[in-house]
Amino acid sequence: MFEMSKATYAGVPRDKIPWYPLIDYGKCDLCGGNPKCKEFCLHNVFEVVEENGKKKLVVERPFNCVVFCTACEKVCPIPGALTFPSKTEVSKVINKLREEIRKGR
Repeated sequence: MFEMSKATYAGVPRDKIPWYPLIDYGKCDLCGGNPKCKEFCLHNVFEVVEENGKKKLVVERPFNCVVFCTACEKVCPIPGALTFPSKTEVSKVINKLREEIRKGR
């Protein structure tokens, strides 16, 4: 299985960067059973699981998500079913972590 969690982005461990899609379950309808985001994502971020007899989409491997990629959001036919954190806020987190790494913390 493809696993990126040991990777880094801009010198920061990927598993410290809070960038991955968020699913609005009030909007996501699994694209009628074949989620376009899961089919599209080459990084194996999504899975369809069954909970209480009902299938739902989950972000199974969040740190496989490529930092600042939002392509799955664009292929989703339902506006707002997938969203991402603020790029500005995540950039601040990355810069803070880079500074901490540089200082040896």
